[in-house]
Amino acid sequence: MEFLLGALKAAAEPTRLRLLALCAHGELTVSELTQILGQSQPRVSRHLKLLCDAGLLDRFREGIWAYYRLAERGGVAELARTLVDAIPADDPGLALDLERLDQIKRARQETAAQYFRDNAARWHEVRSLHVPEREVEEALLGLVPSGGIGDLLDIGTGTGRMLELFGPHVNRALGIDASREMLAVARVNLEKAGLRQCQVRLADMYQVPLPTSSQDMVLVHQVLHYAEVPQEVVAEAARVLRPGGRLVVVDFASHDLENLRIDHAHRRLGFTDTEMAQWFALAGLEMAAPVHLPGNPLTVTLWTGRRPSGADTDALQTSDFQKRA
Repeated sequence: MEFLLGALKAAAEPTRLRLLALCAHGELTVSELTQILGQSQPRVSRHLKLLCDAGLLDRFREGIWAYYRLAERGGVAELARTLVDAIPADDPGLALDLERLDQIKRARQETAAQYFRDNAARWHEVRSLHVPEREVEEALLGLVPSGGIGDLLDIGTGTGRMLELFGPHVNRALGIDASREMLAVARVNLEKAGLRQCQVRLADMYQVPLPTSSQDMVLVHQVLHYAEVPQEVVAEAARVLRPGGRLVVVDFASHDLENLRIDHAHRRLGFTDTEMAQWFALAGLEMAAPVHLPGNPLTVTLWTGRRPSGADTDALQTSDFQKRA
């Protein structure tokens, strides 16, 4: 009861209610919120702290920046959404705030578009060597269970394309990437698609900022060939899977195009089914039959592994022990 009353008290102030409404429309920094509200940064920061302490907003650090978003989990997350929905749509103050928010989003879009223009030629050069993305995405969508996906993690999300693809089929999705520029592109793409259940964060693929056994599906799409130690990425991805959850690795089959290492910073020239099976087994996953999509000259492969549940876990551990013995 006290926690609920504290949340109501935190929201019962005009500026803080405006902040809740703005943060319901996406992730925003203090400087962006200051620009929209026309108030000093210390004042806005104090309001944000009160809302976060009350559980109405979530705060995420990204380098020197902090992003704020309407809370999605916790005891008062539903209250936060209810309060925002209760604000009249024709409120003149809210209309002005959203107009200024649109200006900030347009500036974000231009920054993201410029980054894409600067790098598109290099990306298209690699894409021309393998099967069209459409075929890969069709194969990936075939992995979506009939009941959808609860929690999904996309490691190395890049422009957020996998979040766009899977977004309509998930309850919650998080994409992580080590590039702030890529995350800026991803945020713009997710906003355009209206996928509020999808978020992105700055994070290391070797140290995923999520609890063990917290995800129903993990994607590692065209990322592993950049990894110094790919088997550690597989192990970390497997760590966050719930029992019955699945890891999907999409990457190139083993090849000999040395120029990809020289010109595009690929650390590995693809992977074999054998080594991927070994990494999956060491991570405690049961690997399904790989799906190969031949291109010219590169073949894209989908490797899928499942975290056993219940009695399956004991059977897998016994099997692994016998193999190593």
